[in-house]
Amino acid sequence: MKIGPGFQQQLAAVALSFLTAASGFAQQSMAPMPDAPGTAQQQPAPVSIAQQARQAQQVGQQEPFHVEVPHSHNPFAPYMPSTVPPINLTNSPRLQSLERDGKLYLSLRDAIALALENNLDLAYFRYNLPIAQADLLRTKAGGSAHGVNTAIAQGTQGGFSSSGAGSGSSAGSGVTAAGAGGLVQSTLGNGAAVPSFDPQLAVQGYVDHTSAIQINKALSGVPVLKQNTIELQSSYSQAFSLGTNFTITDYGLRQTTNSIYNILSPQLTTNFNIVINQPLLQGFGLGTNQRYMHIAKKNLQLTDLGFTAQVIATITQVENIYWDLVSAYKDAQVKERSLAYANETLSDDQKQLQLQAIPAMQVMKDQAAVASAEGDLTVARATLRLNELLIKNALTKTIDDPALADMPVIPLDLTGTPDPNAEKPIEQLIAEAEKNRPDVAEDQIAMQIAQNNLKTIKNELLPNLSLYGEYIGTGIGGLLNPACNLPDGECSTTLPKNFAGAFTNTFNYSSPEYQVGFALNITLRNRVAKADQFRAVLDYRQKELTFEQQKKSILLDVRNSQYALQQAQARVVAAQKARDLAQKTFDISKQEQKLGAMSAYDVLTSEQALAVAESALAVAETAFEKAKVDIDRATGSTLERMGVSIDDAKSGVVTHLQP
Repeated sequence: MKIGPGFQQQLAAVALSFLTAASGFAQQSMAPMPDAPGTAQQQPAPVSIAQQARQAQQVGQQEPFHVEVPHSHNPFAPYMPSTVPPINLTNSPRLQSLERDGKLYLSLRDAIALALENNLDLAYFRYNLPIAQADLLRTKAGGSAHGVNTAIAQGTQGGFSSSGAGSGSSAGSGVTAAGAGGLVQSTLGNGAAVPSFDPQLAVQGYVDHTSAIQINKALSGVPVLKQNTIELQSSYSQAFSLGTNFTITDYGLRQTTNSIYNILSPQLTTNFNIVINQPLLQGFGLGTNQRYMHIAKKNLQLTDLGFTAQVIATITQVENIYWDLVSAYKDAQVKERSLAYANETLSDDQKQLQLQAIPAMQVMKDQAAVASAEGDLTVARATLRLNELLIKNALTKTIDDPALADMPVIPLDLTGTPDPNAEKPIEQLIAEAEKNRPDVAEDQIAMQIAQNNLKTIKNELLPNLSLYGEYIGTGIGGLLNPACNLPDGECSTTLPKNFAGAFTNTFNYSSPEYQVGFALNITLRNRVAKADQFRAVLDYRQKELTFEQQKKSILLDVRNSQYALQQAQARVVAAQKARDLAQKTFDISKQEQKLGAMSAYDVLTSEQALAVAESALAVAETAFEKAKVDIDRATGSTLERMGVSIDDAKSGVVTHLQP
């Protein structure tokens, strides 16, 4: 049969297309598989901190958090509302720099950096810093301190250990010392009333016309008395920290009338009055009148310490979430390898069954093993997806983007670095905890506030005794009333004719009035002040007991963390031995299978035992890493060990994270 040229060309085209498809399939099979658990692939090398910074600059810069207490030289600024920039819910550019090939490659350092920039708990707590500054500004004007809530925010899900360490919980009581509920629920801040230190200026003016029918003309000389009055009054008052306060009042009056008995019309009157008052007992002294300011300044320190505690709590939680992710990632890999081996065993036994070398029951057992392995893998993958979601939730401001929500997370650090706290004696760990933990400093400041409160509240028991001085100057002037109808010589005056002359007489001591005196006010029985002072002492005694209890709690916290670390380390050693034994058993089973001394199902059973041992080892290693995280928290060394800058945490832009 002769083949034509056209058919040959068609055959060549089909062969060429087949070779092209085969070549593409070969290249695809040689390419690295997606980073699914259980697949053997070469992961990209972790990106350095410097490279990340350059990538972040290429993607875009993140604006640091910066909110200042309003201040301006504009005289109208105090009477205009202040604004705060809207919240920023855009994830930091660092997140995008860690995305490659549709996956998020994440080291532990990357996770901490992303948490400092995007975690909403930290973003929430940052506003406490300007809130404390605003509270201090209020007390500088004599207002009471509202207090700042320095309790740790715990809106992020996941990462909590059974002991509560993952939440960053601390034994200290200082977190509530700043007054989460304000000052109204306790005796803190009680005492004599504190005056306003902001000057007060008041101005009032009016124009008045009055027409009054007279019962008897003898009163004004006219049947209808008409008067036009213009008055302007102003006052200025200010108080000072010693309790001294003064008030200056000045007013001017211009009045015209049709009465024939008034010599002046218009009549001009000016008056100047200054009163200075100085408390001598209750309300006297800087300690009494600046007590709210002292509380607000201490609250500033408590807020800074509270923010440090929040950063430690957030980093601790993120570390725990990261190690949970690593555990789920390892477990999914183990489950995939186990399923792959079960499928391989089933395939081999099906071939043996076709050759009638094994009974059908053997294949049925293999099928049951495959079904069980598939179920285990499904659960492991679901757990992995949950942990991926938890860590993305902790490291982002929003995950509304479907691509980000479904993006796999590949942990790059599968084992942690050695922790120096693991080898330190307990006495050194306790000493470091007392030195480094922010809640210890919070407790000390809380005791300082309570001690100062005992001193200032005593002033409320004293009677009100004040010394005051007053000076009044008056000036009168005006023009002769053209309607004046008095006997000869009485419709005349030597008073100045204008306001300038009247105002001069106000201050030239021509008609002065001055007064010096004292005022004493004693509250008989004085039960309210006495009860407040007595309760303040009782509250202080309770705080002393609480302070001692917190010190004991810190000691127990450190000891428990050390015990947990030692136990976790022992479990890792035991799990490692169990896995090694299971590996040896599996290797021996495979050798015996080759020699015909053991069935394929027996080898499959050994492999399943090995998978269980590997999963148990992954769980033990995760518990060990989390125990190291917890002892860092308990000793207050989290920030130092992870190289975290508190300034970066405040700004929300990481620039100093150590590699």
